Amino acid sequence: MDLELKGRVAIVTGASQGIGRAIAETLAAEGMSVALVARRREELERVAATLPTECLVQAADLRDPEVPAAVVAAVAQHFGHLDLVVNNAGSTKRGDFLELTDADWDDGYGLKFFAAMRLSRAAWPHLKASGGCIVNIAGMGGRTASAEFTIGGSVNAAMLNLTKALADRGVLDGVRVNAINPGLVATDRLNARIMQVVSEKGVDAETAAGELARSMRIARFGRPQEIAEAVAFLASPRIGYAQGTLMDIDGGQTRTL
Repeated sequence: MDLELKGRVAIVTGASQGIGRAIAETLAAEGMSVALVARRREELERVAATLPTECLVQAADLRDPEVPAAVVAAVAQHFGHLDLVVNNAGSTKRGDFLELTDADWDDGYGLKFFAAMRLSRAAWPHLKASGGCIVNIAGMGGRTASAEFTIGGSVNAAMLNLTKALADRGVLDGVRVNAINPGLVATDRLNARIMQVVSEKGVDAETAAGELARSMRIARFGRPQEIAEAVAFLASPRIGYAQGTLMDIDGGQTRTL
């Protein structure tokens, strides 16, 4: 299926690894030019070297309030237009609520929520002009609370609410805004959780991975490419009626409505 994305321009944050890298690769394979945003330039350059379309590397810390607007300005100047923003950057610290510090909370909200908000705000006029869209990568923790995921859960819930609010504005401005809630996806972050089980229970990595999957009542972990394909689909004008959609891709882990 031709997703009609060829010749369009996307910003992908957190593009140096994991889900973000898979998103950039998938969009480029569909013919999109991609602005790659993350903190580590060398890793971004390695990703850019593998992509078949024109790329713009933006090594920047999106927690800086001035950076998101600067990234959008650089992309608009380089490519002349902007059609898609994928807010994927940001991870949050897990742990005992009573032991998480204010700095942990500030960091979690600063990168995942406030950076996405500022990037969306700066990009909005360009997306309005192009009839473009935003895809937010939130997480299933925003729909199902967990005692050890208080920062991530509340950040993701805020991202989902922001998605719905911007979608409401987007009806008037011609900008589509949707979100994806990934479950446990095979990335370095998931590997860290597996190794934590290894340490706690004294089992090997394969056993720990199996125990973690079973504890979530899922058959397997997701692949970054599966999330990336969903992003490309939501970005496509072929599904132009999708507005304010919150798509769970978690292997059935979320069982609530």
